[in-house]
Amino acid sequence: MRWWFIAGVIGILLILLGLAMAVPLLVSLYYHDPAQETFLKSLGISMAAGLTLVILSKRKKRDDYINQKEGMTTVALAWTAIGLFGALPFYFSPEFITFTDAFFESVSGFTTTGSSVMTDIEAAAPSLLFWRSFIQWLGGMGIIVLSIAILPFLGVGGIQLYKAEVPSPVPDKLTPRLSDSAKILWVVYAVLTLLLIIFLLGGGMSLFEAACHAFTTMPTGGFSTRNASIAHFNSAFFDYTLIVFMVLAGINFTLHFQLLRGKTMIFWEDAECRFFLLFTLAMTLFMTWDLHGSVYQTFSEAFRFASFQVVSILTTTGFATADYETFPGLSRMILFFCMFVGASAGSTGGGIKCSRIIVCCKYVYRELFKIIHPRSISHVKVNAMVISNDVLRSIMAFITLYMAVFVLASLMLGVMGLDMMTAFGAVASCLGNIGPGFGSVGPAENFAHLPAAAKWLLSFCMLLGRLELYTLIILIVPEFWRK
Repeated sequence: MRWWFIAGVIGILLILLGLAMAVPLLVSLYYHDPAQETFLKSLGISMAAGLTLVILSKRKKRDDYINQKEGMTTVALAWTAIGLFGALPFYFSPEFITFTDAFFESVSGFTTTGSSVMTDIEAAAPSLLFWRSFIQWLGGMGIIVLSIAILPFLGVGGIQLYKAEVPSPVPDKLTPRLSDSAKILWVVYAVLTLLLIIFLLGGGMSLFEAACHAFTTMPTGGFSTRNASIAHFNSAFFDYTLIVFMVLAGINFTLHFQLLRGKTMIFWEDAECRFFLLFTLAMTLFMTWDLHGSVYQTFSEAFRFASFQVVSILTTTGFATADYETFPGLSRMILFFCMFVGASAGSTGGGIKCSRIIVCCKYVYRELFKIIHPRSISHVKVNAMVISNDVLRSIMAFITLYMAVFVLASLMLGVMGLDMMTAFGAVASCLGNIGPGFGSVGPAENFAHLPAAAKWLLSFCMLLGRLELYTLIILIVPEFWRK
């Protein structure tokens, strides 16, 4: 393990993070808010730490190859470091009393979870709210992917970072050169963000709020500039606009690239995307039927609020236009189930991912079929491609591990004094990078009242979910550190 090399990569990422803090600093200067000193101190500390690590790593001989062990360690430590230094603007601001709260908010932002400890969002300085949104946008496509796009020194070894970072069972390379693939993903991501800003401006939002909400929609993050989230605007136009872009953010970004290249039916031709769209529609219709007459008197109103809540939770965005804890039992069960399904692989969403759900269902069906026809030879196929046994084992192990972490973390929260619904809702939300949960951390509440130990545990769950479990959990396996 070349720790000096890992330190150098983390140092460069901290320098980039410091440069990113210059953006909210400009926002602070524009609005003349009191957060200028906050961002100057944070920028200086981050840049100084990054430069120190880079200078120290330069003393060692370097080659471009990164093995899998170094790639996973780099990603795990980089995201932890970014969470720690990204917390500085929050910690230096009056809205946050403890570093625990600042770190929780920072990790929630970078992992695009959207769970918050802020009790009065609208009272915060505009630049701090911008930083809160901006870090979700940076974390959405992945800071590591960004570094691969702009840091050619990573060379061929960058694929190890890409595999550890991109939230997908099998990362897709769009071009033979990895850096070109990362640039394409970021261009698509930026274009969709710009389009959303234009639509929100057209609906009457200010440029500041349009930018902040676009920065948290495309990464499926869910931070809002308003205490009541999107419900504050009470606008059908904003609701349906955000629904469309949340769905786009929940689709594999490689499909967006193929769509731009002229494959007009690619969304329907791709098995995972087709499943995602049909599942979203089915859950929306079920929930609309449940809400019509019991909560909302008209079908259009029931459909509007049902579709927004389903899409927001399924894509793991976490915006809210209603307090879904007041909904009937069936609707709440649908939303809780959607927390585990998640969006498509290769999207900015969290959860188990639709591709794994598809493979799991087909695998179970194959096993049932083999009981009836024991001599038969059958394969699990997705998009007419046979899924290898290695990938099958990996997916089944991932789902098992995901549920095991969910149960264990929920039990730990129970030991800390949380009730069952709150414990289940908080872990499902943070592990799936969703935002609001159930119980006392529902859409009308936040995470501020939780004990410090619970916030650190849930911060770890956010990182686990964002890095798809293996990248962090593998570090505690003894064999990982043996030669």
